[in-house]
Amino acid sequence: MASTEAPFVVVRKKKRARNRKNKPTTATSTSSSTVMGSAAESPPPVYCLDYRTKLSDPSWDVKQRWMLQQVELRNKLILTDDHNWFLPGAPPPQLSSGVAMCPLTLVAGMDISFFPGSEVDACASMVVLNMPSLSVVFETHALIKLTEPYVPGFLAFREAPALLEILKNVRNTCPQFTPQVIMLDGNGTLHPRGFGLASHLGVLADIPTLGVAKTMMFADGIGDTQANFIFNRFCSYPGTYAPLIGATRGCIGAVVRSNNGSNKPLYVSVGHKLSLDTAIALTLQTCIHRVPEPTRQADLRSRNVIAAVRHT
Repeated sequence: MASTEAPFVVVRKKKRARNRKNKPTTATSTSSSTVMGSAAESPPPVYCLDYRTKLSDPSWDVKQRWMLQQVELRNKLILTDDHNWFLPGAPPPQLSSGVAMCPLTLVAGMDISFFPGSEVDACASMVVLNMPSLSVVFETHALIKLTEPYVPGFLAFREAPALLEILKNVRNTCPQFTPQVIMLDGNGTLHPRGFGLASHLGVLADIPTLGVAKTMMFADGIGDTQANFIFNRFCSYPGTYAPLIGATRGCIGAVVRSNNGSNKPLYVSVGHKLSLDTAIALTLQTCIHRVPEPTRQADLRSRNVIAAVRHT
């Protein structure tokens, strides 16, 4: 966006704004939630928005600190199925530990959308869907103001705090709608340091997560060109997929052609407490359109909240 703001704003060449993935490190400002089937609540009240606000890039010292935090948290990652549910249609696994297994019934999508013209004022959303019907059973939204800029590879430090706050509120106030797994429009292990937003959120919240991205992030020697070649070569039919094998870390994710036969790939990776096979299967089971319904509904409904607030 060209810089035409008021004089008090520092003018600098601005990267193309990311309309969806910008991350806050502050608590939510205003929130609302709705249980499907109940009377709709009024949209959240408007708060003062300064569309001229910009955020400067963090210093190198801050980025170094973030890198160290990612490495420390990455040591807590669980990249296998560590949960007590199984996918619809799949036989219950036989476990020697005696843990009671149940079918997956609640899957959530989380997303953040931005007010037009702002990179700090946004709406964070969680939408919970029933499995296998994919009907929305619960949604909650919060108006937030971000304090960290978008920096490639460090999205979690911008977005995770607000998403964690929403999940905490659901666990405390509506525990019956606490999801069994969370899907995010972003990456988990498919990340330069193997620890993207989906992994960051999963480890801090201690919940199974997966990332389903629409664009390829360069990671472990694999870029967009290589991923597209693999997609076109091995993913010819709806529901097909192929692993993405990195130069040093082995399989870091998969490229997937979603169920509707879209010509554009999805990039699926483990966040936390899931195997890649389960992450891929869950992605395909929730794809009515190209993008899985949990993240699609979170995106659509957060944008609807913004539209309602702006026209109030």
